[in-house]
Amino acid sequence: MPDIGQQDPDPVQTQVQTPAEAMMCVQTQGKLCRSVWKGLVLGTLLTSFFILLYSYAAPSLSLSSTEKPVSFRCEPPSLPDSLLPATNSSERSTLHCLPRHNLVFLKTHKTGSSTISNILFRFGEMHQLRFAFPRGRNDFEYPSHFQRWQVEGYHPGLCVNIICNHMRYKHSEVSLLMPPDAVFATVLRNPALLFESAFQYFSDVVPLTWTLPGAGSEQKMEAFLRNPMSYYDSSGFNTHYLHNLLTFDLGYDNNMSVGDLRVFHLLKELEGRFHLVMLLEYFEESLLLLRDLMCWEMDDILYFKLNARKDCGDSRLSPEIYQLAQEWNSLDTLIYQHFNATFWMKVEEYGVERMKKDVMELRRRNEELKQKCIAGGGPVDASKIQESGLQPWQPLGKTFIQGYNLKRNIPPQHRQQCRNMLTPEIQYMGRLGADLWVTRLWGSIRALLNW
Repeated sequence: MPDIGQQDPDPVQTQVQTPAEAMMCVQTQGKLCRSVWKGLVLGTLLTSFFILLYSYAAPSLSLSSTEKPVSFRCEPPSLPDSLLPATNSSERSTLHCLPRHNLVFLKTHKTGSSTISNILFRFGEMHQLRFAFPRGRNDFEYPSHFQRWQVEGYHPGLCVNIICNHMRYKHSEVSLLMPPDAVFATVLRNPALLFESAFQYFSDVVPLTWTLPGAGSEQKMEAFLRNPMSYYDSSGFNTHYLHNLLTFDLGYDNNMSVGDLRVFHLLKELEGRFHLVMLLEYFEESLLLLRDLMCWEMDDILYFKLNARKDCGDSRLSPEIYQLAQEWNSLDTLIYQHFNATFWMKVEEYGVERMKKDVMELRRRNEELKQKCIAGGGPVDASKIQESGLQPWQPLGKTFIQGYNLKRNIPPQHRQQCRNMLTPEIQYMGRLGADLWVTRLWGSIRALLNW
């Protein structure tokens, strides 16, 4: 930094730019201006959408003093105590239980949750269950905390069977919509790998990443993790995607330190709220625990991986960057380690040998369906997907989410099952009756601006 008394350079001695250098400067500034312009347009559009959606969605819930009091809690027909789930208890054999229909699945980000949502869509459609869908869009006003009025068709006393769209969790609001026998579940992921995936997926909608040094997302991520506090601003737009994202989705302050006294209460609270916390790294075991808890059949949890990035299974984090990502997301790491321990306790209660046998059976059944359903036997890039109804939603400015093509001449008894299992979230929600006018409008604007 120059001294306060330093004189301005002599104009005569100032180096004069050549025309080529001046042109390069103009081009660089032009790129910067275009990026800033896109950011401003994006921020304006999102703000306008939120204001419009709030005006469209928010009903008045206040009651005058002369009105009869209304119960806001779901009031289903009474159920025998034998059908009510016990929090954190292991569910025994499905031979002597009835299938459960009431489930809250907290859909966390970049954790394989879209694949689980597809399982729930299929189960709910088959049994004609009632979903709580967001008003006009595919998430519940995220990143704001969930409020029950955000549910399409909400009225006091509304009961639903399944909630499985993205939200920032608020248990006191969610529980008001569910019968007392409802099961509560969610899914976590190794925080370092989650951070890597979230950074690549969301970086274009997090303005602080725009000025990070580096030619691509990997270099930018490394620069960020080497000195995160130089770049991170907790009040910045969409910065929650880059710091303890699991903690944020679970409804808590993602900027707490692990030494905060609230962290202990957070873990105890989560234990008391969720009957099952699944792990992406042990996806098949997680689904089998869910099946056992819900008293479902193996057919109910068959799946194809949806909404996955190309090469998503190959982490490019070096050991050093992996450790930095774990440390930066220390709250998520603490939560993950805690529920990793409880997960294996549940596997032991399920039966280790029984679990191994059932995992092999689930893989066998999935592979059989893959051969019957999927053209080419696996996912393809978005540009090669032949049906618009099978095109997955892409992140802003990118097209790396893969999808599938249906095989020709699928046996009639599997034709609808194959289509259901390959249908992306937005299209499946529309088929189930969700009003997605905001999501569709945003998609049209993105297509117009080539975003």
